[in-house]
Amino acid sequence: MKKAIGIILAVCMAFSAAGAFAAGGKDSADPSKPVEITIWTHEDVNRTAIEQRYIAEFQAANPGVKVNYVTYPSGKIKDILVAAFAANEGPDIFNLEINDSYPFIVNGRVAPVDAQAAGYKNQKAIIDAYMGGMLDPVTEDGKVYGLPLELTNWCIYLNKKIFRDAGLDPVKDLPRTWEDIMAVSEKIALRNGEIITRRGFDFRYPYYLTSWMPMVEQLGGKLISDDGKKAIVNDDAWLKSLRYMQQFGPSGKNLGSPTYTAARKIFDNNQNEIAMSLSGLYQEQRMAAANPAFFNSDDWMVIPFPQWKDAKKTEPCHYYGHYYMVNSQKSSAQQQAAWKLLGYMLSHGEEYLKEVAIVQPTKALFESATFKNMPYSDVFKSDLEKGSIVYYAENSPKIESLLKTAVESVMLSGITPEKALETLKKNLQSVIDEE
Repeated sequence: MKKAIGIILAVCMAFSAAGAFAAGGKDSADPSKPVEITIWTHEDVNRTAIEQRYIAEFQAANPGVKVNYVTYPSGKIKDILVAAFAANEGPDIFNLEINDSYPFIVNGRVAPVDAQAAGYKNQKAIIDAYMGGMLDPVTEDGKVYGLPLELTNWCIYLNKKIFRDAGLDPVKDLPRTWEDIMAVSEKIALRNGEIITRRGFDFRYPYYLTSWMPMVEQLGGKLISDDGKKAIVNDDAWLKSLRYMQQFGPSGKNLGSPTYTAARKIFDNNQNEIAMSLSGLYQEQRMAAANPAFFNSDDWMVIPFPQWKDAKKTEPCHYYGHYYMVNSQKSSAQQQAAWKLLGYMLSHGEEYLKEVAIVQPTKALFESATFKNMPYSDVFKSDLEKGSIVYYAENSPKIESLLKTAVESVMLSGITPEKALETLKKNLQSVIDEE
């Protein structure tokens, strides 16, 4: 995977990594001296409540440490962090989606995890504490540079009642392949003229890197070659996936479209509008709050991400997430306090799951009664173990926009899959050539 640096590289390289370490991080920590650290994170009312409690408990147990907790809107924190780091005024602790935070690692702006401060014997103990592969996105040159706040994957929520209403058996007719999804959706769909009033399934538009790229990859296709030089590998895989979308959309069998209300937003209503929706384990908490009668019924279930009948490899929906990281410019005392705080906060994985519905992929959490007692958590765990992280790079938004144009042009604008692929390949090649 090519992990581009892009705009953040230009900003962060305004000073060298060596200068960053020279500014701090080399002094020895003196436990007798007071330490002040600051944490910047994205807004989440429920998470803020428990993290502020963790911080209060931590400060009570560590009276020499003062912690400032600051939240920013999700859509603004990246730009605020880039500007702060460019001015050498970044916080001690921060988190962003891996796509946005990876450039901070490669530019020397993030300190490796201090295993002992975080409560581990050594780095191997950190790696052993998590499910396989979950720390790969924050591991460079054999060192781990972040700890997961949350990692999320999507499976399919299925409304059994709608299946039965369409004459389908939710067990016997369970869709396992993309071909099944199409066939079942044809039987479930209801229309008023050309307007669909009940969909069998619909995609997570516009999250094409997360939930559509796996379809291509199942057939042996790749976004970018392993050496990072060539855009679009295996045209046949891309064409088959684009033809599927063309057939699925309004100009084909008219089973779904980006123009309709997002499936995940209406699934919980249980109003005979959508039979299947892609979402994460967090959706259960939302369903329980929005429609407890439906949540507590036996009218829904969760099934794995579909595969092609002729798939060359198993590829579930890609997972994505946030990692907490520590600023390498800070003093050793601040870094140690920061990792100690993070070790304490993230030791509450079960409460994060119960109160905020986010998954920290530790072996301990996945073996806990809290996780196992959540309906269909085993389905999410199984897919997560088989899956891989979404393509993460500074150019990801641009690439996702190109995928959106390609897919939606065949669904909505009558463009042939061949022409859409030709345009996508040309434009994507231009993007990777810029890096």
